[in-house]
Amino acid sequence: MFLSHTSELRNFPEKGSYVAEAERAISAAGHVIVDMADFPAADQPASELCAERVQGCDVYVGVLGTRYGSPVADKPEVSYTELEFNTATAAGLPRLMFLLDTAAADVGIPPAQLIDHAFGARQEEFRRRVQASGLVTQSFASPDQLGKLLERSLRELAEARRRPGPLPPGSVLRVWTIPARNPGFTGRDDLLAAVRQRLEAGDRAVVQALQGMGGVGKTQLAIEYAHRFADSYEVAWWIDAEQAGLIGDQFAALGAALGCVQAGAGTETVRAAVLADLRQRGRWLLVFDNAENPADIAGWLPGGGGHVLITSRERAWAEIAAPVGVDVLARAESVAILRDRVAGLGTSDAGRLAAELGDLPLAVAQAAGFMAETGMSAAVYLGLLRTRAGKVLDQPAPGSYPRSLAAATRLAADRLDGEDPAAAQLASLCAFLAPEPVPEDLFTGAPGELPGELAARVADPLAWAQTLARLARQSLARIDQRGLVLHRLTQAILRDRLTGEQAAATRARTEAILAAADPGDAGNPVTWLRWAQLTPHLLAADPVGTGSPGLRWMACNACWYRRYPHRL
Repeated sequence: MFLSHTSELRNFPEKGSYVAEAERAISAAGHVIVDMADFPAADQPASELCAERVQGCDVYVGVLGTRYGSPVADKPEVSYTELEFNTATAAGLPRLMFLLDTAAADVGIPPAQLIDHAFGARQEEFRRRVQASGLVTQSFASPDQLGKLLERSLRELAEARRRPGPLPPGSVLRVWTIPARNPGFTGRDDLLAAVRQRLEAGDRAVVQALQGMGGVGKTQLAIEYAHRFADSYEVAWWIDAEQAGLIGDQFAALGAALGCVQAGAGTETVRAAVLADLRQRGRWLLVFDNAENPADIAGWLPGGGGHVLITSRERAWAEIAAPVGVDVLARAESVAILRDRVAGLGTSDAGRLAAELGDLPLAVAQAAGFMAETGMSAAVYLGLLRTRAGKVLDQPAPGSYPRSLAAATRLAADRLDGEDPAAAQLASLCAFLAPEPVPEDLFTGAPGELPGELAARVADPLAWAQTLARLARQSLARIDQRGLVLHRLTQAILRDRLTGEQAAATRARTEAILAAADPGDAGNPVTWLRWAQLTPHLLAADPVGTGSPGLRWMACNACWYRRYPHRL
């Protein structure tokens, strides 16, 4: 059993320290204690030695006070105590967490020893992270109280291992690897309530796929759901599903935490044991984050009385899950986030920023973080968004997101390039149009203006439908009966990834496609619906600065259309 603690707890109280009492309780329960009190001579880095010791144990016990401890020599961004916790979390060990009650009148430690002048802020953040992790944390204010809490937890652990099945109410042994809650999470109450209601309805709805474009907040929604309804689950396990080959290893860690899988078991043994164990339980949640292919997930679904959430850019989940579309924030939610995080930002400026950011959660979070850190005004940031969006949105992402919006969008576009270059060309063409529905027949009606492979696709309805499906699968565009829609920031990033020569050629093709679709006589009401569809895209193509005679003529016709008072 690995015992992790902060230094002041080993030294105080002087007549019987907290660590001494913890060691007594662990030894009395028949466990061997492992810690980092000694550093044997070894050629390996200290962080590796520490990780090996933690990974070699069956249980992790964390006793945290107010001092952060020494940073790891070869990994100074964390202390040994925090590294030990991180390693136990990654290994899926049962974690028993005990926190010194800082509000208690007397904890038997001199005030000077409670204050960590060098790393106190780090320790406060570490304690908050542990408390937000979803683990059951127990507070203590005396060695005797710590000993009793630890004895109870160890008895419960032993009982759970002897008699597998549901944990008792209020159990301290909740099996939980959900990422820490985002304290800045705002809104989405209706969507969270709908997800909860559908999960509780049973049948196919116990597996729900949260799907949407990159940066729309699918992962954050899943994390918030798990924390908001944590009391409903005794097992909640997070699986990074982006690389399908690693899912089995993460289920093996879950099996070890549940006590149903032995070390070294093969993938099929792990699958059978974990799924069987979960089917016997009734209060579990699995989250498959950033999944790409339903076939990769289907074999890992337990069935039974638990719940499954899947987050994905993909939209082809109907065979195994109830799809849940995740859209951008409501404008009021975007404004609330910006005003909460950027001191002095007015409502009107926040509204303009939210509109330019298209209410995309990741973009809003990036903007708020950048403006708060740099003190940049709303006017300057808006100017940068309009002229250098790709660069601005490539700034480091907030800690609750794995990558910036620009990086996530480029990754999706690169994948599409490799999977279907013609679909990638279609995305680039749409990037030079307006963030409004683009009618499909804008392209199918102008095959002569399209690149070779894309021109061949529009002549074949099946091939064209498959092209649209691949574009939608990467969540670079939303496709419905009105046509294709790209988010304004997705468009900006796609334009920015092109070289100057590529951008000029793509813009010229877009202008030619629009000119070929000129509805003609704006005085004829029959053309007004078509003018209503195409006018936003004509304006986005900048007819004033174009060198295309056809686009200029279309702009002249559009002026006549705009003059009719009864136009659509």
